[in-house]
Amino acid sequence: MPQIFQKTWGGSQFWGDVHYFRGWKIQQNVYTKHYRLLDSQNYRFATGSFETCLDALNEIKRKQQLTPMSGEVVILLHGILRSSRNFSRFKQMLKGNGYHVVNFEYPSTRVSIETSADYLQQTIASLHGVEKIHFVVHSMGGLVVRTMLRNGTDPRFSRMVMLGTPNSGAQMADLLKNWRPFQLLYGTAGQQLVTDRDGYIQQLPIPTFEFAIIAGGRGISDGFNPLIPGDDDGVVTRDCTRLPGATDSSVVHCIHSFLPGNRDVMGQTLRFLKTGRLRADGEPQPIPRE
Repeated sequence: MPQIFQKTWGGSQFWGDVHYFRGWKIQQNVYTKHYRLLDSQNYRFATGSFETCLDALNEIKRKQQLTPMSGEVVILLHGILRSSRNFSRFKQMLKGNGYHVVNFEYPSTRVSIETSADYLQQTIASLHGVEKIHFVVHSMGGLVVRTMLRNGTDPRFSRMVMLGTPNSGAQMADLLKNWRPFQLLYGTAGQQLVTDRDGYIQQLPIPTFEFAIIAGGRGISDGFNPLIPGDDDGVVTRDCTRLPGATDSSVVHCIHSFLPGNRDVMGQTLRFLKTGRLRADGEPQPIPRE
């Protein structure tokens, strides 16, 4: 099959990753349902059915004599209305510390959280040979992982760090859910982010593997956003990030969007992935199960 070698123009809100191998990924278009094969620089090498793209990838493996994946993988999941580019600094830091990084892409505003979780599950199923899988998740990315866990866990799942994840919902979603521009921009998933006690988020499972929570805030009773009560990162309150069962937790002086690029966040996350603790000194601050 001829190689296309065409640079893509982004469109991250229209594609979801379904297969990964050493920087190569197969994505599905959310509207047309066709697939494309991209390299690590986002050049397109094949398009069409999943089988067509997988055959092209297998041929590339053969020609380039690519060995199977192994070792530890960290999967990065961005939040709603974001893309994998938000984790650029994180990716380089993790790679420099010996991790293989899967910067997972999913169409967060075009599909439900359930559909994004299905994309994630397919991608994880393609990680043959990998011994350990960690997660670093920003905002709604943590809810995608928790949704995926409704179908069961994987013995390779090791540790996860959640950055500003609205584990009890986001009060800003409560305020904006009936506003038409919000509905159009954030789609179905945006409506799932509300704090309803009987809502979608409240039904999600708690991870059975180790996880930590890093919240953004000011560390005082008032946060960055005067529209929502308590300490907050401008979008999610500190209280709404909490999830019983976390083995450690912390608060950094940072607004929501900047959490994935914050130096303190990156340092704490790397430490937790390696040691199970966010801090170099002092005791962990777990969140007990009720």
